[in-house]
Amino acid sequence: MTLAGTDLVRWAKLIGVADIALHMTLAALGNLVDYDSNWAFVQHVLAMDTTFQSPALMGRAITDPTLQTAAYLAIIVAEITGAALLWSGFVLLWRARTDDALGFHEAKGLALFALMWCFAIWTVGFIAIGGEWFAMWQSATWNGQSGATRFATVTGIVMLFLAIRE
Repeated sequence: MTLAGTDLVRWAKLIGVADIALHMTLAALGNLVDYDSNWAFVQHVLAMDTTFQSPALMGRAITDPTLQTAAYLAIIVAEITGAALLWSGFVLLWRARTDDALGFHEAKGLALFALMWCFAIWTVGFIAIGGEWFAMWQSATWNGQSGATRFATVTGIVMLFLAIRE
């Protein structure tokens, strides 16, 4: 196999999926290994204690440690699920890397679903819910919107690139 034309595009797609899989694996691992650092992030975002404290928004704050823990665990489970789905999708793509165009395209389903899953973690979880609902954008200290935007952008680019038919 030479790295030209279709082969090169397929390798680029495989590498893109593996890159996002690695990122999600490391994100989940970071939350497990360094639980307290990211736990503090989740607590402050949900408590809205570093926002402008607008009375119109503060009713959204979640200060109950049990609910905060549940939210943090949901994030970790979503990241672990995303990583597992991505690696599984990568394996399917790897197995189909020498198939004809239709076979390779049909193997993309799980990887595309996994990429959309991860895209949603960043856009729904961090940008929409964290950023807007819990006014994370107002915090100079506990604001993960720029990171989430970077992750969503890279994930979205890989998702769109993978979806393109040969």
